[in-house]
Amino acid sequence: MQNYIFELPMEVRDYECDLQGIVNNAVYQNYFEHTRHQFMLSKKISFSELHRRGIDAVVVKVEISFKRSLLPSDQFISKLTLKKEGVRYVFYHALFSRDNKTLHASARIETVILVNGKLGFTPELDRIVDEANTL
Repeated sequence: MQNYIFELPMEVRDYECDLQGIVNNAVYQNYFEHTRHQFMLSKKISFSELHRRGIDAVVVKVEISFKRSLLPSDQFISKLTLKKEGVRYVFYHALFSRDNKTLHASARIETVILVNGKLGFTPELDRIVDEANTL
């Protein structure tokens, strides 16, 4: 079990569901991305501000495990934690029911940092990783 460092309450919108009446698989990536962005903002880090400074976080690999489908109007909690593995910043995500009893999906999303187009690091993310590892 992960030691999650951020949680974001969310709710399924009807238009996110497919003909089967469940959340379309591609929408889960939107949930994970929104969670990452809100997490960064909670740490006073803006992806757009980093970009203006020539620093871009780029997703290089996504692995999603689907456990139980989300349905229209379901309320859930999106959780994440962050680790550094070599040059990659790896976000571990999970979507749980509001009561934390049901895991709907989990993901491992690998990102790298490009500084002016070259592989690099950013002190902002390193600081967050260090904070997460001390919890």
